[in-house]
Amino acid sequence: MIRVLIVDDQEMIRAGLRTIISSSPEIEVVADAADAFVALDLLAKTPIDVVLMDIRMPGIDGVEATARIRRTHGPDAVRIIILTTFEHDENVYAALSAGANGFLGKGVGPVELIAAITDVMSGGGALSASAAAAAISRVAEAPVQRVDEALAQKFETLTPRERAVVVAATRGSSNDEIAAEMFVSPFTVKTHANRAMTKVGARDRAQLVAFAYRAGLAADQ
Repeated sequence: MIRVLIVDDQEMIRAGLRTIISSSPEIEVVADAADAFVALDLLAKTPIDVVLMDIRMPGIDGVEATARIRRTHGPDAVRIIILTTFEHDENVYAALSAGANGFLGKGVGPVELIAAITDVMSGGGALSASAAAAAISRVAEAPVQRVDEALAQKFETLTPRERAVVVAATRGSSNDEIAAEMFVSPFTVKTHANRAMTKVGARDRAQLVAFAYRAGLAADQ
């Protein structure tokens, strides 16, 4: 059973997410919180696998909350998915850099939300296409000297297929979409992504995408 904590300052949003998640027999909402301070306290006391985190809240926002969680909970201990209505802003890149495992708009459908929670638990990363586009725009505006050369060298060790999968992932494409584009199976896509993560030292798919931005792979598109 995947244990989920919902963090959002709007009660209706929390109730809606709880209803959606309750439709899955494999996922359970163990708690919800109206602000990040309560969420951090709950994490210290309650076993939680995945946090669904609003990015804009009173007190401390989702980016800062994610950073604080990462100081005490490793990426394998607690997965974090940022949920927001503001996908097209600099917070996308900031959240991924702070240690979020995924970034979805609040308009995401029930099927996509359930899939995202399941995916991050298996080492994947939920990143909507619009969120990926926002992060790419953020990197595109950065000066050339901000490209991480050490990371760029690691990405040079990728095979052409692995590199193609990574570039497609930065567009927000799912494994199924990448598989259709490359004429391979989704399992093969996941294998390429996992090998790429190992080579560049990424903890999960979301960090792989963030590393790709820093290494300048967005330019490959």
